[in-house]
Formats: sequence, C-alpha cells, structure tokens
Amino acid sequence: MSDKHLTILTGASRGMGLAMAQQLLAAGHDLLCIARKPGEALAAQAAAAGRRCEQWAQDLARPDAVAARLATWLQGQAGENYASVTLINNAGMIPRIAPLGEIPAADLADALRVGLEAPMLLTGAFLRATAGWPAKRKVLNISSGLGRRAMASQAAYCAAKAGMDHFTRCVALEEAQQAEGAKVCSLAPGVIDTDMQVQLRGADPARFPDLGNFTGMKDKGMLMAPQDAAAKVLAFLARADFGSNPVADVRD
Repeated sequence: MSDKHLTILTGASRGMGLAMAQQLLAAGHDLLCIARKPGEALAAQAAAAGRRCEQWAQDLARPDAVAARLATWLQGQAGENYASVTLINNAGMIPRIAPLGEIPAADLADALRVGLEAPMLLTGAFLRATAGWPAKRKVLNISSGLGRRAMASQAAYCAAKAGMDHFTRCVALEEAQQAEGAKVCSLAPGVIDTDMQVQLRGADPARFPDLGNFTGMKDKGMLMAPQDAAAKVLAFLARADFGSNPVADVRD
C-alpha cells in the first residue's frame, strides 16, 4: 500500500493555516493550498524539500467556482497512489465587529459564504470526487468555541461556525452508512494569536461588549502561537479515533 498522503487546505496563507501547511510539508504530505494569495515562503519550503505543493489563488466568497475546480482537479489525480486524502476547511472571516443591523449586507453575505457555504461545497465536491479511492478519507472542519457560545456583535461568525458544526454532524451520519465512508469532525482549535484576534482587540468597545475578554487573554498570555495550535490540530487529526465525535474541541 502507498505511504503517500494528500491534504487539501484552505486559508493556508497565514496564521494557523500557514503553520499547518508548513508542518504537513515537513511530514511529507502532498499539498493543495487554497487562499486568496499564494505563499512564497511555502513554495520555497516545498521546493527545497522536493515536495508537491500546489497553490490556488481563489476567493472563497465565490465558493461555487472553487468547488467545481476542486472536483475537476481531484478527478484528475491517481487516487490509488495515496494512503490517505484529507480536506481541511480552515478559512474563515469576520465582518466589521458590530451589531447585526450595522453590518452591510454584502459583508454579511461574504462572511457566511467563506465560513459556511465554502466548507459545505468543498466537502461535497471532495466526497463525490474521492468516493472510489482506496485511500482513507478525512474531512476536518476548523470550528470555534463561538459556534457553541453566542456573542454580541459576532452574529455572522457565530452563525457560520454553528452551521459548520451541525452540517458536520449530518455528514457524519451520512458517511457512517457507507462501507468506506469518510471520517469527519468539526474541531474547535482553542484561542490562537492570529490576525483575527488583533481585529477583535481593535474593535470599538461601544460596539463590542466582550472586548475586555479578548484583551485580557492577550495580556495574560493565554493565546496559543499558531505553530503550537497547528501541531495540536494535526495531532488530533492523526488520532485513531478521529471522527468518533463529529463535533469536538482540541482541548478535550
């Protein structure tokens, strides 16, 4: 049996996504990375290591085109050459931090497309295109504690992550009916020191009542470095019982 592994990763240009891509390359995975901007450092690392790393510059706010491209790309791969194939839906975004009524409709729509519609469409395309592969198939959706806990001025992000959790539960039930169904999990990765945290800490306190919680976590050193968070998430992905709980927290 092949010992090669293929991972498809969204949001791989910065933060935990970039750290996961770097660590997967170091572990010998072939990568397809999808983000708005390709990463030169990632390409250099892959070239130096002699690893396959394809990068697509795609806007996940237009997910139908990305999902169609992914389906076509996967159909052109030799699935029998891989021991495992994994989709990691990591990309996400938050619009302006404010009450729902103050956020432009276009910003809300983009946040929901990136955070929920894109993972659903990409997961569907992935499952269809790899259905006949002998490889072990996994889907890891990067969720958030805010998908399980409401927060003012975060309606779009909370709703997208809650939807991600629940569609993962549905897909887990569907795949359990298949003889070689994919293992799927929506995972909260903990609190990470990323650009999103900077955005939250820079919010207008009059519009974001939870601002103090986020500044406090930073001041108390409670945020994980992206590299550490990536290592924990990938260790969770490698667990033998991955997918036994379709909605999980890396801290469990």
